[in-house]
Amino acid sequence: MKKGDDGCIVNGVNTCNTGPARITINLGNEQQTMQSFGASDCWTTKFIGKWNDVTKKNQIADYLFSMEADQQGNPKGIGLTLWRFNIGAGSYEQGSDSGIPDEFRREECFLDANNNYNWNKQAGQQWFLSAAKARGVKNFLAFSVSPPVQFTQNNKAYGLANSHLNLTESKKNAFADFLVSVLKHFESSSTPFNYLSPFNEPQWNWGENPSQEGTGATNAEIADFIRLLGPKMKAAGLATTICLGEANQWNSLDANNSDGRGDQLNQFFNKSSANYIGDVPSMEHLLSAHSYFTTCPGADLISYRQHAADKQKTVDPSLHLWQSEFGILGDICGQLNAYPKNTGIDYGLYVAKVIHHDLTVANVTSWQWWLAVDTYNYSDGLVYINDPSGGYDLNSMKTNGLVSDSKQLWCLGNYSRFIRPGMIRVNAALSDVTDPVLATGTQMVSAYKDPASKQLVIVLINMSTESKQYMVDPGGSQLAGNTFDMYTTTALKNLKKSTTPVGTITLEPRSVTTLTAHYQ
Repeated sequence: MKKGDDGCIVNGVNTCNTGPARITINLGNEQQTMQSFGASDCWTTKFIGKWNDVTKKNQIADYLFSMEADQQGNPKGIGLTLWRFNIGAGSYEQGSDSGIPDEFRREECFLDANNNYNWNKQAGQQWFLSAAKARGVKNFLAFSVSPPVQFTQNNKAYGLANSHLNLTESKKNAFADFLVSVLKHFESSSTPFNYLSPFNEPQWNWGENPSQEGTGATNAEIADFIRLLGPKMKAAGLATTICLGEANQWNSLDANNSDGRGDQLNQFFNKSSANYIGDVPSMEHLLSAHSYFTTCPGADLISYRQHAADKQKTVDPSLHLWQSEFGILGDICGQLNAYPKNTGIDYGLYVAKVIHHDLTVANVTSWQWWLAVDTYNYSDGLVYINDPSGGYDLNSMKTNGLVSDSKQLWCLGNYSRFIRPGMIRVNAALSDVTDPVLATGTQMVSAYKDPASKQLVIVLINMSTESKQYMVDPGGSQLAGNTFDMYTTTALKNLKKSTTPVGTITLEPRSVTTLTAHYQ
């Protein structure tokens, strides 16, 4: 151990007895402007959205989208501000011939082999689309992971088990026209899509072990299709914009491009690149990545995101980064495992820690979850369904089931429920934890402001098994009433509301806490 120049900092921790630890907020040090927090409808909502039991469906929708609170002020839901709608490729209609064993992972398609559209398809997903809008969601994203099966080279919705796009050359225009037709239909209905994401995790060789729809694609193939799609969307008069990326991991944005699928920041947004698409009509000025497999140990959690952020600043400082898909997968450094299902606070804290670093290191402006509603004995959901007897009979769950929440849901809610679109992240620091790697296992803080309403939001994570006390220094601003509304998630609490004086903030052990106040 070595002390710093001031004699107090040892391995990133203030060891001097200098009074209460402080949270310092600098409202003038502005970072990114937040756009949304979201989740996807894959794959379960095609069944659950058609359940006869409307009460249960509304409970799920309230968990995900509601901004209402009970009489004590405790939120009923996490107030997501973006909903992802999967445009299916038709594996569901193929049945077992699809090559995808689990029918819960197959999707319907609006277009049949005779080029006829049926807008009654994906009815369950459309129910949740409407439920999100009814609860105030204003941002909707349609995403495709495979062209319709009749347009693919292998007549399947899964890829070619290599790096290339599973799309017949002569069907490129047809695929682009299909996407435009879907967007036009929903634009003329009550729920238009703000965004279209036409590719998803193209770095994986989808089709090696088919378990869901998906296709690989090289950067050149993506750029070629985007140059075709963008003008068609503009000519159709669509307000929808293209959100590109959905890279499988953060390092696919900035790392090597040996197989033609990496270094996407440079490939797509460097004007000297042969795959530059920054000037294509209808392009949103952003690139997205997924946070899988880049979350541990703590040094890696930081470095993967820092490298992407640094590359973004080099290529185009005005470009937005999104984290567009995350869930708990596989073994997490021997500390957590996705199987069997675990919905406890350890898993919620892990999710909060990933969100924190995506926001504060990668500087993402949107953060999105994968399976909003999960029917599996696995830990990658927000809301969970069991069969009526409490088990995992998927056939039974197609028509009915038991609905339950998770700490993954509520810890995400510590962010999504309070950090609303248009809020600006501002600098926040803890006086007692100055080493960012050490902070991944102790305490973390981030802060956000709404300049219009003068609202301040602070989110704190306490990974420790002991409580922590802080006093807040709002950087010279006065806080109304000199108090915070506090919303706490622990093993026993879900965004439990309380009120606390500014000078005595107590973080419970193993908790995520959101503080809200108005500044003057």
